[in-house]
Amino acid sequence: MTPGRPFRMGEIILLIDRKKRRYLVTLEEGAEFHTHSGFVPHAEVVGREEGVLLRSTKGATFTAFRPTLSDFVLKMPRGAQVIYPKDLGPILLLADVFPGARVLESGVGSGALSMTLLRAGAEVTGYELRADFAARARKNVEAFLGPEFTDHYAVEERDCYEGIETTDLDRVVLDLPEPWRVVPLAEQALRPGGIFVAYTPTIIQAVQLREALATSAFELAETLEVLNRSWNIDGLSVRPDHRMVAHTGFLTHARLLPS
Repeated sequence: MTPGRPFRMGEIILLIDRKKRRYLVTLEEGAEFHTHSGFVPHAEVVGREEGVLLRSTKGATFTAFRPTLSDFVLKMPRGAQVIYPKDLGPILLLADVFPGARVLESGVGSGALSMTLLRAGAEVTGYELRADFAARARKNVEAFLGPEFTDHYAVEERDCYEGIETTDLDRVVLDLPEPWRVVPLAEQALRPGGIFVAYTPTIIQAVQLREALATSAFELAETLEVLNRSWNIDGLSVRPDHRMVAHTGFLTHARLLPS
C-alpha cells in the first residue's frame, strides 16, 4: 500500500471513533459503514486523504486511516488464533529476516506471521495442513499487502512433520504444537548459519524443544517471552494501565552450525 494518496474503492481502511474503537472496512461501490451511531457511505471516503474526519448520519465522527500491519492483524478475518503484534516484531528480529531471505514458515494459520515476513522482504514458503487456513492466509496477504506480494508467497497444503522439501533455506519459522519434531528436518533444510525460530504457547513445549535442540547441530539456543505493559499518561496522573498483554507464547531461537 502506497502512502500519501487518496483513498480508493477496493482498499481497506481503518475507522476510529471518539472512544478509540477501531473498525476495519473494505471500501465498496454503493456500500455503507453502519454502527448504532448512524452510517457513513463509502463514497464519502473515496478521494479523501488519511486523517479525514467523517460524520455519520447521526452526527458521530470517525477518523479514517490506512491500517498498520498491527491494526490489520488484530482485526482481520481469521480461522486460527494469530500470533500477536507484540510477538511478531521480536520474531522478525530473532530470525534476522532480510530482503530476499528464503524462509519456510509452518503453521501458517490466518497469515499474520506471513505478512510480517513478506513485508520485511522475505521469500516465503508456507506449509499448512488445513486447506481453509491456507486459503484464508492467501486472502489476508493479498488484501493487506496487494497481489504483487503473492509472487513471493507460496502456501502448500502439507505436513511439516513429514519432511521439508525445500533446501538451502535461510530461516525456518514455526507455529506448531510439536516443533521439536522439525529440528532434524530443519538441520537438513537450512544452510550453515541458518536460524530456527519457534513460537510455542506453553513452557512444556518450549522445554521439549530445547531438549531436542541440545542434541542437534543447532547452537546458541535461547527462549524468551515478551510482556507488553502500556501506561496511562494524563497530566499529573501517570501510572501503568490496570491491564497488560502478558503471556501469549514463548519464542525459542537457535542457529545451525556447519556439519
